Amino acid sequence: MTFRDLHKPGDPFILANAWDIGSAKVLAALGAEAIATSSAAHAFTLGRPDGGTITRDEALVHAQDLVAAVDVPISGDFENGFGHDPETVAETVRLSAEVGLAGIGIEDGAYEFELAVERIRAAASAARALLNDFMLVARADGIMNGHYEIDEALRRIRAFDEAGADCLYAPLPKTLSNQKAIIAATRKPVNVLVAGQYAGHSRADFAAMGAARLSLGSALARATQKTLYDAESAILSGGDFSTLKDALPGDVADELLEKGSRR
Repeated sequence: MTFRDLHKPGDPFILANAWDIGSAKVLAALGAEAIATSSAAHAFTLGRPDGGTITRDEALVHAQDLVAAVDVPISGDFENGFGHDPETVAETVRLSAEVGLAGIGIEDGAYEFELAVERIRAAASAARALLNDFMLVARADGIMNGHYEIDEALRRIRAFDEAGADCLYAPLPKTLSNQKAIIAATRKPVNVLVAGQYAGHSRADFAAMGAARLSLGSALARATQKTLYDAESAILSGGDFSTLKDALPGDVADELLEKGSRR
């Protein structure tokens, strides 16, 4: 089954987000059908905050490492395509395919409507010119980032659809009804970010809405960061080592790394 074949509206697969080779191998060993990078989680491994702090070359090397490590398809969280103009975004698509990615997501950021659509149109054109099947995901990030509300998100989702995007994505709308409206705005697959309030819903809930893909973004990485924070805070503030009793046994981790490795 190809990466594209996994995208079935009403029968969403879990796109698990990894942040390094080890996490990618563990996710593959646990049964992940596909894996994505996470710009926020990757930035954390480099000691940086999220939001434009990673270069295109760094993202490509990171993605290539994951592609080489596991047998499942890898999709890239490539922020704004690492450039403002449409041609730079198109070049990012071409370079992503060269390192073996099955697809990437491109955010619209704070770009005006016309430029945002033109960037997706250029990316889609570059994707269609590739020899390999490549899934282009167009992200309307304005709700999440506070740039616009649901009406503009729906306008952009429809325009990105017409511009040639293969999958649409408007992360973290304020209400569940807004999420349903986003899914209903296109016949193409829609990705839902399962984080924040949406982590309180099940896969069955999202399937009933018609979602095709459920990504975790940086949420899984932040869950591990929470464990780090809680454990070390207890150790340093009061000498309490009890949280370490719940650590994953080394032999289990080693077995997962072996099982998840590319054959």
